[in-house]
Amino acid sequence: QVQLVESGGGLVQAGGSLRLSCAGSGRTLNRYAMGWFRQAPGKEREFVAAINWSGGDIAYADSVKGRCTIARVNAGNTNTVTLQMNSLKPEDTAVYYCAAEGIEFRSVVVTNAAAYDYWGQGTQVTVSS
Repeated sequence: QVQLVESGGGLVQAGGSLRLSCAGSGRTLNRYAMGWFRQAPGKEREFVAAINWSGGDIAYADSVKGRCTIARVNAGNTNTVTLQMNSLKPEDTAVYYCAAEGIEFRSVVVTNAAAYDYWGQGTQVTVSS
């Protein structure tokens, strides 16, 4: 059973920073790409950032490029993915979800949420103006 647990969300003023973490366990997650998605009230879930199994391929949504950095640490049966978010804007307000993809050792990250098999419960990020 795969478990993804997000942490690090909260309330921050515009221009501030947050660091989200996702701890994954229950599968050899170091073989799979990991991603961050977000969903704002009344909107569809959207891609934020993703990193492939080795860390060699990374992708960001245009809306966060230059402001966010995704990274991962693969350590045995526990894998951690972080999302450092800087220069936050009110439009970044959303529930942020960590996800693990379904195909192992894929060299190129996928930005489509449908490719991700496992999801965390989400962590709320609220940016005040």
